[in-house]
Amino acid sequence: MRVFHGTDRLPAFRRPAATVGSYDGVHGGHYKLLDAVRRFARERDGESVVVTFAPHPRIVLETQTDLRLLSTLDEKVWLLERAGIDNLVVIPFTREFSRTSSADFIRRDLVGKLGIEALVMGYNHHFGHNKEGDYGSLRSAERPELQLCRIGRFCVDGEKVSSTAVRTLVEHGEMARAARMLCHPYLLIAGCEQGRLHIDDPYKLLPPAGEYPVTADGEPARLYIPSEGTPLLDLPLTREKSLIEFTP
Repeated sequence: MRVFHGTDRLPAFRRPAATVGSYDGVHGGHYKLLDAVRRFARERDGESVVVTFAPHPRIVLETQTDLRLLSTLDEKVWLLERAGIDNLVVIPFTREFSRTSSADFIRRDLVGKLGIEALVMGYNHHFGHNKEGDYGSLRSAERPELQLCRIGRFCVDGEKVSSTAVRTLVEHGEMARAARMLCHPYLLIAGCEQGRLHIDDPYKLLPPAGEYPVTADGEPARLYIPSEGTPLLDLPLTREKSLIEFTP
């Protein structure tokens, strides 16, 4: 998967199909969107594209000061690549960018700079300044060059899957239920020195203090999360950054 930061120096994507969003956690509902994007791209012999934002918009706009994220950018890249996406475009999110209207975002960025031909959206996705844009507004805009697809909600055990729902489960240490909603184990990509983890993103969400069974680069291990201080792993790691997955 190719990763691009910003939209000013993008290559010419081949008949791209895209989806846009924060994709925090890359959970089961996101996989439905990603499957549709890959299908649209395959049908037109094109490329799949995910457009996301960094930092998370809620952090920049300070609408949720205690927000913790399910996935760092490194983790999001790993999950999207594993999902078979061809290209990831990371747009730097700033207060200035937040004032972009939905119409300008579609015209200038998605169609103008990325050349998007098909756009896959979640059933409740909003975008643009003050979240003014949605599937209905795009349909009414009558853009014949842009094929639209809306994906319905995804539920697990009768509960709607969302990043917020998964965050609540992780905050309560319910890692098995979180894994079912995510459709993969909750993961952490971090450096490790003498058992102490180094997590690059201060907003990364960890479960409550306690001891958790994990795999570290595929090896069974135990992760101890203290009430204060640095998490500890009982397995020596040699990579600069290792993949740690919580065992459901």
